[in-house]
Amino acid sequence: MGFTMGLNFVLLLVMVATNILSLYHLSSTVQSPNPPPPVPVPDHLLRQLNTIRATINHLTRHNPSSSSTTAEPSSAVPRDLILHSQIGPIASSCHNHPDLLHRYMNYTPFSTCPYDPDLQETLILNGCHPLPRRRCFSRTPSKPPSSLPLTHFPTSLPDSGVMWNKYSCKSFACLSQNNPTGFDLNAQRSSLQKYTSELDLPLTQFMQLAKSANSPIRLGIDIGGGTGTFAALMKKSYNVTMLTTTMNVNAPYNEAVALRGLVPLHVPLQQRFPVFDGTMDLVRCGRAVNRWIPLSVMEFMFYDVDRVLRGGGYLWVDRFFSKAVDLEKIYGPLIGKLGYKKVKWAVANKTDPSGLKHGEVYLSALLQKPVSKS
Repeated sequence: MGFTMGLNFVLLLVMVATNILSLYHLSSTVQSPNPPPPVPVPDHLLRQLNTIRATINHLTRHNPSSSSTTAEPSSAVPRDLILHSQIGPIASSCHNHPDLLHRYMNYTPFSTCPYDPDLQETLILNGCHPLPRRRCFSRTPSKPPSSLPLTHFPTSLPDSGVMWNKYSCKSFACLSQNNPTGFDLNAQRSSLQKYTSELDLPLTQFMQLAKSANSPIRLGIDIGGGTGTFAALMKKSYNVTMLTTTMNVNAPYNEAVALRGLVPLHVPLQQRFPVFDGTMDLVRCGRAVNRWIPLSVMEFMFYDVDRVLRGGGYLWVDRFFSKAVDLEKIYGPLIGKLGYKKVKWAVANKTDPSGLKHGEVYLSALLQKPVSKS
């Protein structure tokens, strides 16, 4: 009722403004038998009309009429989504998935939040990030662990620290058995601590390089860091604090990182890193960064890496894979645009079945940002 009256009032304003505009044109033409060239419409009248049109569009968009709401109840915008849009920004990509966004924001305020991790993951992976805040209480495991690991490499992680409803595996032991590369907490240690091929860069060697360049390593980001093994090693061996970006794609990666006493960042690759400019000593790109990422997303990501790295900081590209020809013609020049010093640049064939079939190679590189840019 209130919306209808408001819209009618605005329509009345349109009629009045239109009549004023018509009278203005009429008065400018009847004064002379030989009409002069058309007189430009004053800016203030155009601004008034544009304001009225914008008001109508806003009211129509945010307050659908009662008839349309009755005909299509699923299209009604959730009340808390409208409220949130008035106090905080909503990512533009969210508007590309209105049905998913409406489902996410369709909840009962001040009660328990819906259990919708798959919906959240889908929205985030489609660029709807950060998700709008909700006024509800998050769900927690029914029987949380009585104690938490005090080491970054525990013999096992407590299963009771995860809500397993959405996963086919219901324990970390199952995940370790079916996905040993991701959930064997010691799986990556050898490649990070020993030199077995030209693609390896042992942590001892990296830290020595940084020390000799008078570039201390204290803070960093591990992009696509899985369960956080790189961050765990850096913290345990060198007291370096690493933030680990990871997604819960088919497994509770974020929970695993947190249970190890590390900091997970639940952000997709296309998201701006939530840290300030020039504050990181190191950014490492793990195997999640590869040729399957759209080129434009990768380009923006590398320039965001440059944004967060301090002068003299390091970009570590660890086993990036692509077709050999693409590395030469696309990805190599893309990384080269940064203008970083090549401390290490090693390329080797990817010898698994997929690599052999597609002519793929690995790139491991350590690049140092110039100390100053002007």
